[in-house]
Amino acid sequence: MRTSTVTVAKVDPYANRDEALQVIEQVYRNEKGWIRDVESEIPQDIEARADQSWYMVSVSGEPAGVIRLLYDPSLEIPEELGVELEPSIDLARLAGSGRFVEIGRFMILPRYRKDIRVALKLMKAAIAEVVERGYTHFITDVFLSDPHSPLAFHTRVLGFERIGTHRTGELACESARIILILDIARAYQRLKRRRNRVFRELGEGLRDLLEDRKLAQTA
Repeated sequence: MRTSTVTVAKVDPYANRDEALQVIEQVYRNEKGWIRDVESEIPQDIEARADQSWYMVSVSGEPAGVIRLLYDPSLEIPEELGVELEPSIDLARLAGSGRFVEIGRFMILPRYRKDIRVALKLMKAAIAEVVERGYTHFITDVFLSDPHSPLAFHTRVLGFERIGTHRTGELACESARIILILDIARAYQRLKRRRNRVFRELGEGLRDLLEDRKLAQTA
């Protein structure tokens, strides 16, 4: 039986932006109903933007999923979002603990959701980019009631930690949002100790880059 190939590429307006928008349309508009305007999701000048980047994963040449990275997001959370932080969380101290990148628009088409390689390819590309740019942490929101939420993948597989919740946000979804953060160095050490398939596909390929940035040392 022929094995499918999973590849990832940075979204570029002259190469694959239209395909990435098709993924967003299928998942976030048609399936979830969270957005109305698909075209504005990925800026037309994305290749020149320093504040964000997008990646698209493909399976045997067919678009399968996308991820968006926003650099240096503000950790000052507007009061109207109704955020409830975990008792141990101090936002000022957290902001001073490293450089943050927000993961958003992390979506995979239904027929590829059971193939863990697809999610891992996206995360591997994301980690490589942010570490090369000198960032140390991810922050993201996941929906509590979404049946396709990456909450379990983020927390059980990658090691994201819950820091709080909030009720509203930019997407048209009534579910509570769970706020998660990931210390990349600590996550790497956690995966390294396990030596499982996730580490082989995600961690081993990033070892040299992490060591160059001194993130593969014991955290």
